[in-house]
Amino acid sequence: MKSREVLLDVRDLEVAFGSRRKKFVAVNGVSFQIYKGETFGLVGESGSGKTTIGRAIIRITPTSRGDILYKGEKINGSISKELDTKVVSEIQMIFQDPMASLNERAKVDYIVAEGTYNTKKHLSKSERAELVENSLIEVGLLPEFASRFPHEFSGGQRQRIGIARSLIMEPQFIIADEPISALDVSIRAQVLNLMSKLQKERGLTYLFIAHDLSVMRFISDRIAVINKGVIVELAETEKLFAHPLHPYTKALLSALPMVDPKSEKNKKLLVYDPKMHDYRTDKPEWTEAEPGHFVLCNKAELKRILGELAV
Repeated sequence: MKSREVLLDVRDLEVAFGSRRKKFVAVNGVSFQIYKGETFGLVGESGSGKTTIGRAIIRITPTSRGDILYKGEKINGSISKELDTKVVSEIQMIFQDPMASLNERAKVDYIVAEGTYNTKKHLSKSERAELVENSLIEVGLLPEFASRFPHEFSGGQRQRIGIARSLIMEPQFIIADEPISALDVSIRAQVLNLMSKLQKERGLTYLFIAHDLSVMRFISDRIAVINKGVIVELAETEKLFAHPLHPYTKALLSALPMVDPKSEKNKKLLVYDPKMHDYRTDKPEWTEAEPGHFVLCNKAELKRILGELAV
């Protein structure tokens, strides 16, 4: 089997806020790899640390421990100006709230082109305008929208402007932070289909952050489940849905709505209680329970998990 190219490698990442006496660890010992061309899903409840990881990768939030490697180069901490420019150009972020992430006082042409003023200084006014026009067309918006303000657009259109702002930088890796959670249900599929289309056409790699597992199933190749700053399970999407191993993952999946009303009425909702783990002497470790399927568990839990998989 041909080994896949690792685009992003996160190793033992910790992100903490506050001083020593009032230190809050938002992300604790997180490690994962994202392969070139895939969509890697990061799912968990609100406050679990998903967005913090995305912001740490793009250098908005400083890290307190661990390494973030992009194409083999460390990009967290103190880095050279040349590498910083490379990160800004090649890694882009689509934010959760399309209204809050767009400058209300600026017109769309400036919003979309803003990143190019630092990284593509050689462009003439007409060349920059052409780039903006092409980016808007690529996300399904009319070129004449460039002269309007954000408040003149719907939520779905504003998110497309946010995507166009990322695309104009010609990125290779895009962090999509809950890009559809603030949109109407009827618009969500359009934005997801647009992102899938752009991925195929441009060969993009996505880190897709969300709390909705049904959305994750539609767009992700692999999914990592995070709980209170710690990744508890990681597997290929269909493997995770078919054989969830960690109790927290099972609880998340049990909350998914079912199409059949009878099944929905009779389904058993699982509640995750951290006290169900006895980690006093038998400490949990990151373990590959089956090929490509990792779970955080101790030896006693692993024995039970292997028994479940053998059935």
